[in-house]
Amino acid sequence: MASSDQDLVPVLDKDGVRLTVDDAIATVTLTNPAKRNAQSPALWRALTEAGRQLPGSVRVVVLRAEGKSFSAGLDRQAFTPEGFDGEPSFVDLARGADAELDATIAEYQEAFTWWRRSDIVSVAAVQGHAVGAGFQLALACDLRVVADDVQFAMRETSLGLVPDLTGTHPLVGLVGYARALEICVTGRFVAAEEAVNTGLANVAVPVAQLDDTVRDLAAAVLAAPRDAVVETKALLRGAQDRTYEEQRAAERQSQARRLRDLAGLGD
Repeated sequence: MASSDQDLVPVLDKDGVRLTVDDAIATVTLTNPAKRNAQSPALWRALTEAGRQLPGSVRVVVLRAEGKSFSAGLDRQAFTPEGFDGEPSFVDLARGADAELDATIAEYQEAFTWWRRSDIVSVAAVQGHAVGAGFQLALACDLRVVADDVQFAMRETSLGLVPDLTGTHPLVGLVGYARALEICVTGRFVAAEEAVNTGLANVAVPVAQLDDTVRDLAAAVLAAPRDAVVETKALLRGAQDRTYEEQRAAERQSQARRLRDLAGLGD
C-alpha cells in the first residue's frame, strides 16, 4: 500500500470489485458504497477472477471496502422472485436438481477460498458493518484488522438459511464451537472489543488509522523471507488437523527444507 489504491492502474475493475497491484502488495477493494457493498453472484465471480489474476510477485493481499460499511452482506434482491438480471433467482435454484444446486453454491464459494492460499498472506481491513456474506468474506482472510466501529453479524440462520460461503470453519477455529453457534443462531452483532478478545480480529484501531495500520502490518509481513512465511503459514494451517506428534514431524520436515535452502542445497 505504498501508493494509494486509487493512484494505481487497476488490473481488474468490474461488478463492485477493483484489484490493484503495487509490487508485492495487491489490494482488492469493494467499490459499491452506495449499496454498502452488498454482494451478488457477479461480485463473487469478480472476486474469484481477482484471485486468478494475482501476479506471482504478490505476497500480501489487502481486502478493503469503500464507504462506511465493509459489506452489508447478500444483496436483498437475491430474495425477490426476479433475482438479479441474467442470474437464476434463489427460487429457480431451489427448484433445480441437487447436483446443479451444489455446483452453483460451490462456484459462489470460490470467491472466498483463495484468500488462504499458502503463497500469500491476506489481510482484511474491516470498518462498519460486516454482515452475513460480508462477515464470511472477512473470515476468509488470514488476518483481520478492524476499525473501532466494526459490527460483525452472521444473519443467515435468522433468514432461515445457513452460512454457506466458507465462514463456518474459520469461525469455529477462531472462537470455538459454543460461541460460534451462539453468534450464528442469534444473529447478534459482535463489536470491536469482543472481536479482538475472542480472536476474530487481530487488532482494533480508530477508523482514521485503519489504512495505516494495515499498511504497517503488510510491511512487517514483507520483512520476513517469502519462503519462510510460506512454510510457516502451511505449518500453522495444518496444525488443527494433525496430532501433536504429527505436528512435530511436520515442523522437522519444514525446517529441514528451510535449512537446505539456506545452505544452497535445495532442489
